[in-house]
Amino acid sequence: MTIDNDTQFEKLKAIGSIVAKVLQRMMDAAKAGMTTAELDALGAKWLAEAGARSAPMLTYNFPGATCISVAPACAHGIPGEQVLQDGDLVNIDVSAEKDGVFADTGGSFVIGSAETPQQAALLAATRKALSASLTVVKPGARFNEIGRKIETVAAKAGLTIIENLCSHGVGDGLHEEPKEILPYYDARDRRIMGRGQVFTIEPFLSTGGSIAEEQKDGWTLTTPGVLTAQFEHTLVVGKNGPIIVTKAA
Repeated sequence: MTIDNDTQFEKLKAIGSIVAKVLQRMMDAAKAGMTTAELDALGAKWLAEAGARSAPMLTYNFPGATCISVAPACAHGIPGEQVLQDGDLVNIDVSAEKDGVFADTGGSFVIGSAETPQQAALLAATRKALSASLTVVKPGARFNEIGRKIETVAAKAGLTIIENLCSHGVGDGLHEEPKEILPYYDARDRRIMGRGQVFTIEPFLSTGGSIAEEQKDGWTLTTPGVLTAQFEHTLVVGKNGPIIVTKAA
């Protein structure tokens, strides 16, 4: 999507606010002893109350309203009977549609108070990678500068990048052009950001992985033996920088 009128922008802000609030409420509600299906049911309820529809269900017939991934799963986890435990590293991805417009957000966190120093460092660096990559967003900037920023933060923290999980365009659909905004620098990518363009930035940093492996269910992506975290925003390329629409109020 490229925003070219106020109506589009207001609709994008509305759905962005909804997914941001649902993500925060789900993270706050996640407790040891509950199943991922129970947590997903809360997300489904809150999306419905806001008049929004789950984007993965709508677009791909995904078997859940949200994606909930418990390490070693890092993305596209199917909600089910898995019971959350203190110390679990969890990622929740919430994407939804309202009034024909889509927004996408996500975040990682640790269940309970048993966060390890390694988990804390990974989460802090992944947040920093997202923040750093947002600083390059402006009309005329190259998309590959996003990957450069992510790569730099990861290297300084002694972490790796999951290379097959990319940022992407969003708005008219869940996944659209520009597709495959790489999380590392590629000099061959000469695409330029345009004012009003809508896309996500979602770095996945890891304690040693580089590829997320698809499981037999056809959805869940894992990084066996290592930890992986993600944070994601949907944004608009504004005149002077990014306008983030998935910040929780």
